[in-house]
Amino acid sequence: MSTPKVFISYSHDSQDHKKWVLDLATRLRNNGIDAIIDQWELRPGDDLPHFMETHLTDSDYVVMVCTENYVEKANKGTGGVGYEKMIITADLLSNIDSNKIIPIIRQFGTSNVPTFIRTKLFLNFSNNNEYEFCFDELVRTFHDAPLFKKPEIGNNPFTTVESNLVERTGDPMREVMEFIVSDFEDGKDFTYYKVLVGSIKMSRVMLDIVIADAESRGYISRDFDGDIVLRPEGKKYAVQYKLVNL
Repeated sequence: MSTPKVFISYSHDSQDHKKWVLDLATRLRNNGIDAIIDQWELRPGDDLPHFMETHLTDSDYVVMVCTENYVEKANKGTGGVGYEKMIITADLLSNIDSNKIIPIIRQFGTSNVPTFIRTKLFLNFSNNNEYEFCFDELVRTFHDAPLFKKPEIGNNPFTTVESNLVERTGDPMREVMEFIVSDFEDGKDFTYYKVLVGSIKMSRVMLDIVIADAESRGYISRDFDGDIVLRPEGKKYAVQYKLVNL
């Protein structure tokens, strides 16, 4: 699995906020995520627009750390945040999967996001007591490893038992009958019990139980040597359970 690349967009509100973003990015990298922030990538004299354009477009995800100041700059289109908004908006309108933009809230008493991503579900990192939960969900999103996976759809509870059995696998009765029907289709009038014992991958005790059950249902009968003959009810079973091509 490739390492997810995540660009973190934020405003330089204060040294404390820059440190918070730095700690977040560091922890993301420690959890197998290629987190990109300007504090690691840029030096005096570097081209800021080039840095933004490159990483915003080639990242798998963009995290927008939405403080009050960040939201104001994004909405007004000012500063680096405004430039990033312009790039993101242009990409969203062209070919970027809009699900790559993840807003996270770092505010006090509010949960505002820039207008152009107002409809997006956000993670609220404002409450320190919920930080670990939000961080776990963020990391799971990047690694496509949800805490809860959608279960497979089960059988219709109102479908008859007989209908369900047609699709069953690992059914001892089906396995035995499939062997017997195959012999019949090959032109054999009966199936040798010893051959069946040596061919079916189940204990002999279990095999004898299944054979007795099949005989009681009229699927088969046994001759004086104990060999097995397919009966009319067994032929109906073969058709119903799709053991033969019609």
